Amino acid sequence: MKIALNGATTMRADLETDIHVAQATGFDYLEIWAAKLSSFLQHRTSSELNKLLANSGVPPLSINSIEHVTFDDPRTFGAIKAQCAELSRIAAAIKCPFIVVVPGRVPDGGVTRAEVIRESVRVLRELCDIAARHDVALAFEFLGQPDCSVPTLDLAHDIVQASDRANLGLVIDSFHFYAGGSTIEMIEAVDPKLIYVFHINDAENLPRERLEDRHRLLPGLGILPLREMVSAFRKIGYDKVASIEIFRPEYWERDPFELARDAWLATERVVGK
Repeated sequence: MKIALNGATTMRADLETDIHVAQATGFDYLEIWAAKLSSFLQHRTSSELNKLLANSGVPPLSINSIEHVTFDDPRTFGAIKAQCAELSRIAAAIKCPFIVVVPGRVPDGGVTRAEVIRESVRVLRELCDIAARHDVALAFEFLGQPDCSVPTLDLAHDIVQASDRANLGLVIDSFHFYAGGSTIEMIEAVDPKLIYVFHINDAENLPRERLEDRHRLLPGLGILPLREMVSAFRKIGYDKVASIEIFRPEYWERDPFELARDAWLATERVVGK
């Protein structure tokens, strides 16, 4: 697999630094953190960003992310649609194929699986139609936390298939895969063409229900079944990109070039053939 750097891993570096870091440490792609993108565009243009990326030789894989897109009130969803339109415009300008979108929390009072699918399909169809005007695709990321409305791969896969949009696929994040109780068999049931982004990371040895983003680790340093996941991906014919995404505050204190170098090496040890 090729290897991408996600801007969350180097959270305190700005976008231009992320580009230089990815180039200097041998990454094949960069996932752009949306807040860093916003900061960059306060003073510079998408054309300048496109030139920076092109000169670096590290193309963008995705923009991360539009959050909590489901179970919103109409006013909030209107803002989400506007954000989708703006990010799609920018993605097209910088030749970025994907925007990551994340489902909302379980509403008060609970919700059935059928209601989650119905709401998610409704929302994703609207957002996909917006992104399609710019020839951009959306990558839907399930979250393994207990309060997320879409916590498992099989549910996310059912939603993507039911949405019936050519520009919609999946993000499979190893942390959320494990925390939410997804299984290797769920990977084996996925159409590989629907896998847009694989977020790779590891985690501390804690009960699933106690795992939080801050417990993420570099690949190979924790207890996640990463090699089993990679084998399952290859079994179904997915062997494209592993993007390292880690939200660990102590890592953010490190020099971003040194962290990225260690992240690349750790990921290569897991996904390299």
